Amino acid sequence: MSRKPKSSLHARNFPSAREEAAAHPLPSRYSGPESSYRLAFTDTAFLLQEDLRPVRMQLELLKPEMVQRERGIDATVVVFGSARIKAPEQAQQLLEQAQAGGDAQEIARARQALKLSRHYGEARRFAELVTRASHELAQPLAVVTGGGPGIMEAGNRGALDAGGPSVGLNIVLPHEEEPNPYITPELCFRFHYFAMRKMHFLMRAVALVCFPGGFGTLDELFEVLTLTQTRKVHKRPILLFDREFWTSLIDFDHLVRTGMISPHDLQLFHYVETAEQAWELLQRELGIDADAGAV
Repeated sequence: MSRKPKSSLHARNFPSAREEAAAHPLPSRYSGPESSYRLAFTDTAFLLQEDLRPVRMQLELLKPEMVQRERGIDATVVVFGSARIKAPEQAQQLLEQAQAGGDAQEIARARQALKLSRHYGEARRFAELVTRASHELAQPLAVVTGGGPGIMEAGNRGALDAGGPSVGLNIVLPHEEEPNPYITPELCFRFHYFAMRKMHFLMRAVALVCFPGGFGTLDELFEVLTLTQTRKVHKRPILLFDREFWTSLIDFDHLVRTGMISPHDLQLFHYVETAEQAWELLQRELGIDADAGAV
């Protein structure tokens, strides 16, 4: 007759780091900030030392990677764009306030903000389209943004409208606001290193959608274009919302004429104007059969 083992045969022989950290409080004599008695992995002062930068970078690589894997985030659509673009209702309110104040320059700025606010609406609707369609796909797609306000907020908000998860990759900046309130809390990450953050934008991306923006948006866009051009990443659809904005800002044809890029480099990206046009293009590029629910 077989006997039931007294303990699990698969139980670990050594206590976990979590158990060790919780089980052994510091002796009072060695509990002060000057003490080196703390376990290294619980010692924040130690982990923040200059020489530990490679370890901190590895942690910023591992944490979002492990959490997303655990949450089943395998394929993403990344939404880039300005943090300064307002929601239409907010932009309209600012215009009314400016008009009440009577300052011509303020009114002009408010009108421009209202004009640009249409991109907030398109980003929100695009993210909603992706997320709603994703419910029927064999491999779901999750919207990823930089986690801040503006276009980033619109992307996370649209995903929430559709009842799906979305990721926010926030960055510590002196002037940056808190993460927008529409990110799935378990998938809201905060970075110190820009390099690690930009790597996570691309690690799971099957498409990248770029709305009008400033230096940060341009940095993210050109990183993607450079890595794609040099074949450091797989070629993925890159969509630029608002052809007029991008062609006014960047003369890509001039780069071709002067030999700075090849003519076929212009095929690395597509211009789109609406959320519906963007999603239809992605369906074609990614081979998504919406009726069959497959990708």
